[in-house]
Amino acid sequence: MPRGLLGTEDLTREEIQAILDRARDFRPGEGQRFQKFDILRGRMVVNLFFEASTRTRTSFEIAARRLGADAVSITASASSVSKGESLVDTLNTLAAMRPDAIIMRHAASGAPHFLQRHLETPIINAGDGTHEHPTQALLDARTILDRGASLEGLRVAIIGDIAHSRVARSNVYLLSKFGADIVLCGPPSLLPKELAQLAPGVTLTNNMDEAIRDAAVIMMLRVQLERQHEASFPASEYFQFYGLRLEHLRLASPEVIVMHPGPINRGREISSEVADSQRSVILNQVENGISVRMAVLERVLAEQGNHGVSAH
Repeated sequence: MPRGLLGTEDLTREEIQAILDRARDFRPGEGQRFQKFDILRGRMVVNLFFEASTRTRTSFEIAARRLGADAVSITASASSVSKGESLVDTLNTLAAMRPDAIIMRHAASGAPHFLQRHLETPIINAGDGTHEHPTQALLDARTILDRGASLEGLRVAIIGDIAHSRVARSNVYLLSKFGADIVLCGPPSLLPKELAQLAPGVTLTNNMDEAIRDAAVIMMLRVQLERQHEASFPASEYFQFYGLRLEHLRLASPEVIVMHPGPINRGREISSEVADSQRSVILNQVENGISVRMAVLERVLAEQGNHGVSAH
């Protein structure tokens, strides 16, 4: 793994598996609470979020503290960026305070990669524009494995606003390394044909029934209205053609699981009956976010010294 974590595209299958295995170690047992470790005692991580976030930012904070590190969170509105300071100057100022890692979310695709070339401080990408969201793909993989499914040859339907989805891209890069059969589905305007070239084993369709047929995993995506410049579908029209309803599940594998990175827009992308059903693992994804991000923080920060030793 490089100094930070910029995406799943550059991770090897072995690196991904090591993170997923370590995340399992960090997860509490049934009925137990998260254990507090001192693996990263004396370390400091900065959460720098230029876009709104609840799940990702909070779980990174919790993950750092579970490992014994100090965590400081900064939003764009509370930073000097709001006063006109450039992104590089803001990051250089933070780096001068000597954090051990910077966790960064930004609306511009490639922003973490650009800054990593200028800074010695490891950067963990918490989402860059429409490009990647690596820890989301890692926690998704951990959630799939928890349900007993192998990633090998897994049929995964990813449905919705594919064009603007960094979650879809990171999942395609990760799952394709394990030989998954990935179907991307959405309306033509949100499913560019070039996405079929993202990785081996990727097919495209505009037909939701076709995408879901025999799928072991259905991953629904939020319609990202904030990234769309053209007129969007009315919610009712979108739901009619691309909203997941109970009748769709009959087309899938009997043990299908339903995922969503959140936030959920009920009645647009997914019905409440599906979101709250036994097939839904949406809350499991949120829970796994903590243990996966603990594994990522340990792995990234362990490269700076010998603090990343075993927790046991």
